[in-house]
Amino acid sequence: MSSTGDWIGLIAILAIASRISGNAGAAVSLVMLARVVPGFFLGTIGGVIIDRFDRRLVMVVCDLARATLLLTLPFVNNLFQLILVSFGLEVLTLLWGPAKDAALPNIVDKDQLKSANSLSLVASYATFPLASLIFALLASLAAWLGSLGVISSFSVDQEALALFVDSFTFLFSALIVFSLPIPNDHQRHEGRIDFTQTGRDIKEGLKFIASHPRVKAVMIGLGLGLIGSGAMIPLGATFAEESLGGDAATFGLLMTALGLGAAGGVITLLLLQNRLPRETVFEYAVMGTGAFLIVTVSFSSPLPAVMSTFAVGACAGTAYVTGFTVLQETVRDELRGRTFATLYVVIRMCLLISLVFSPLWADFWSWFIGLFADDPTAYLGSTRYVFSGVRLALWGGGLMTLGAGLWAHRTWARSNDTSATAAESPIDESDAS
Repeated sequence: MSSTGDWIGLIAILAIASRISGNAGAAVSLVMLARVVPGFFLGTIGGVIIDRFDRRLVMVVCDLARATLLLTLPFVNNLFQLILVSFGLEVLTLLWGPAKDAALPNIVDKDQLKSANSLSLVASYATFPLASLIFALLASLAAWLGSLGVISSFSVDQEALALFVDSFTFLFSALIVFSLPIPNDHQRHEGRIDFTQTGRDIKEGLKFIASHPRVKAVMIGLGLGLIGSGAMIPLGATFAEESLGGDAATFGLLMTALGLGAAGGVITLLLLQNRLPRETVFEYAVMGTGAFLIVTVSFSSPLPAVMSTFAVGACAGTAYVTGFTVLQETVRDELRGRTFATLYVVIRMCLLISLVFSPLWADFWSWFIGLFADDPTAYLGSTRYVFSGVRLALWGGGLMTLGAGLWAHRTWARSNDTSATAAESPIDESDAS
């Protein structure tokens, strides 16, 4: 319910931003920036809050607060108010998400964690088309209601009805979470936050992440992989036009294949989860994401590119679910909230880097190619091949993602060698004596 509500709320906020700003692109960018910035400053502090308070209470309060904020949106009439509400919603989401991920191992058996994470991924992203449809239907219904003579004086905005329904989804989510048997311990009964202790808690959490090879491998593997493969989002439309000779519909096919591939990867993972080691699945899934991205952008016709994009999505979805499962199995309960909050910060930061710098990286390669050739097109017989800046940038993104998987593999291999040496050393000493 919360995931559907998040998507409906985001769509409504973007619609309101366009309406009150006269379709100004800068206004939409500012609103989206308000959804990204909190993660950089509040993510780790939020993790401390999650670890020091009852996680169920944190989620319930966040759901109730989000429902309240959404009810204020129909009365927003300027961009500053919209940015404030958007900022507040993101802060609450930053608390709710890690609290859910940290609480999951306490209510799900260890052998079912991967299935639970797979379902969570489906609930998070597969609800986007459903939310889009719900918003469209409710907006149309609101427009019809606003045209009725009886209530036309209320000036019903198209987003208002969707926001009221969206608020209800968070109220319903709060009731569901409140009924869950999430355990609580004595550390989460303290009535206030000691900010000196908070600083020590943050330091302890970051020290644990830096010193634990499995956790560090997941963080860096997902982060670098997101920077590399995430370049497909801002550059995909240009790639579809310049390199595939397509249009917006072609880009839509690529994104559809990416989403269906992620769903297919998650379903396959559910079927094979007990037959494969998690670390191996994670590292090869990250490497596969990079390798198939390189293959995808090497094609010059839409059909094979769409098929390869499906494989990119399958590997990316598998890496995401497996990475979360490894963290939940590895991190002890009192540090789990801080760890997942840090992961959310890493994901947001890397996504922002990818969205901002990928177009600049593509422009650099376009400029570089222009130094040596007026036309980036090459012909192999009758075959036309375009060495565009976008294609070279996406090749670089694929190589970065592939390298992230290789780095995770080497990190785990060294960790296993160290553990094996430590386990064997007492035996060697006893033999020597």
